[in-house]
Amino acid sequence: MKKFIGTGVAIITPFKENFTVDVEGLANLVQDQIDNGIEYIVVLGTTGESVTLSLDEKELVKETIITANNGKLPLVLGVGGNNTAALVEELKNTNLDAYDAVLSVSPYYNKPSQEGIYQHYKALAAASPKPIILYNVPGRTASNILPETVKRLATDFSNIIGIKEAAGDIVQAMKLISLVPKDFLVISGDDMITLPMVFAGGHGVISVIGQGLPQEFSDMVRLGLDGKVKEAYKLHYKIAPSIDMIFAEGNPVGIKSLLEAKNMCKPLVRLPLVMASDKLKQEIQAFMAQF
Repeated sequence: MKKFIGTGVAIITPFKENFTVDVEGLANLVQDQIDNGIEYIVVLGTTGESVTLSLDEKELVKETIITANNGKLPLVLGVGGNNTAALVEELKNTNLDAYDAVLSVSPYYNKPSQEGIYQHYKALAAASPKPIILYNVPGRTASNILPETVKRLATDFSNIIGIKEAAGDIVQAMKLISLVPKDFLVISGDDMITLPMVFAGGHGVISVIGQGLPQEFSDMVRLGLDGKVKEAYKLHYKIAPSIDMIFAEGNPVGIKSLLEAKNMCKPLVRLPLVMASDKLKQEIQAFMAQF
């Protein structure tokens, strides 16, 4: 589990002008993460626009990342949904040899009870040949995995090894950290409160801004894990304006505009998302120019 301490990146899927997958751009982005200190990569998460990719495109994205990574960084595959039985079959039938863990979002839209969430992950734990990282993001799922439910899952299933906690609630995060076993990974899913969570006992972050500013953001997290408060917050306040910007009009809308400012990809996203406004693009470009 130590391989997931630090900064993971929920990587985007870059597109060409005709909205096909930009394989070369994706490979270059993976190499940039390797070169600049990121600890691991999350494949086909929300930031990767997985919900608007076809099955063939998902396979292309996976193959591209696996090849470009060439075993250098641990890989985590996003496998989530709100049909438990279908997810169980997916976990049983997907080749997970190249991956070190699975990240699985709490069921969305259905709004299950805490017992329903527990039983959902119990079924996934029984089916998965790889360790599972829970993903709590109430702003997208419309249900919150309470700390007590996470404690049950962490205690009852040895292959549920951590949680990406993205409720945006530092009080809930601290309660979560206090309840779960010490070796259970509590990973921030919110870039802006990563440091407070680390200093409260968290283990790092699965980040969006991290792929745009990989060296600085991963350095910040390592400083935080080392207890170097002043040095870590100095980097935090340098980076913080960009975090507000990249989420101002949705994700991955903003991060793709930031990566465009770095000449790493085009800012194209698939409907129902639309590209960043000219105003936001200009703000991001101005930030990157001075950064």
